Amino acid sequence: MTLSRRRFITLVGAAVGVPLLLGVGRGQPRLARWEGTSLGAPASLQLYHTNEAQAQAAIQAGLAELKRLEALFSLYRPDSAVSVLNRTGVLENAPADFVALLTHALTLAKITDGIYDPTVQPLWSLYFRHFTAERHDPAGPAPQAIAAALAQVDWRAVEIDTDRQRVSFAKPGMGLTLNSGGQGYITDRVVAVLRAHGFDRMLVDMGEPRALSTKPDGSAWRIGIANPADPTHAITQVEVVDQAIATSGGYGTVFDESGQFTHILDTRTGRTAPALVGVSVIADSATRADGLATAMLMAPVLRRQAILRAASGSRALYVTPEGVISTVDA
Repeated sequence: MTLSRRRFITLVGAAVGVPLLLGVGRGQPRLARWEGTSLGAPASLQLYHTNEAQAQAAIQAGLAELKRLEALFSLYRPDSAVSVLNRTGVLENAPADFVALLTHALTLAKITDGIYDPTVQPLWSLYFRHFTAERHDPAGPAPQAIAAALAQVDWRAVEIDTDRQRVSFAKPGMGLTLNSGGQGYITDRVVAVLRAHGFDRMLVDMGEPRALSTKPDGSAWRIGIANPADPTHAITQVEVVDQAIATSGGYGTVFDESGQFTHILDTRTGRTAPALVGVSVIADSATRADGLATAMLMAPVLRRQAILRAASGSRALYVTPEGVISTVDA
């Protein structure tokens, strides 16, 4: 059984184990690079600079922001804001960043009529419990169990009281996940920190990559879209400048050996998305691209363009192991 999140997007030409700071000539822009994890997924940062000390200080400030936001959005930390909300049904003194991302997620849920729903966590938990049980039915959870979990999924039942800084659930047993959006949000916040330190040429990937400006030679950043059958290899490439790109696919986490059941869930039926189909969305922010990628994966063909346009995306690429099968432009 595979339960770890696979990498959806590979950075084309990026070498593993590159030192943090790479020199390219006296007085010329140099590349600072960091690699680590964000919300449990591989993360990296590439920053062009002319002052090593300033670059190091900026990177450390960006990593501090990453750490701060993980304390809000991580489902694996019992003390995180989202874990407290899921455990108690209410979050008092809700941090501004938590409210901002949740508001964005609920807006996307409204745009998609619930195709994208951040309250899908009870359904995800059902599948996780089912397939991690010592003895389980390989055909998946029982229909009545799926129906019971779906009854707890309802983005309209999330209440935000901005005056009291309070978030709560209107129904018992609800659960929230901001994983689809959290990595993009962290990417955008780290970009903002690096910009505040005076840097303007970078590729920040805290689970979903965002490019700021171009490389010093004027060329675009190239991002490879993973092959759903082998996520370690790119099936196509996209050039981006001042844009973000996010990818969603059932192959990211599969619950069973055959790959029939995946972590992308259809809140209309309770069933899961195919393992070998992925969609990458390009937008002006990683937060938008991240949530939209999940929404576009589940959206009916006839609604895709309208959703992309309403949610401020610019382009979506659908891929299978055979390559790019379709492109949707806003």
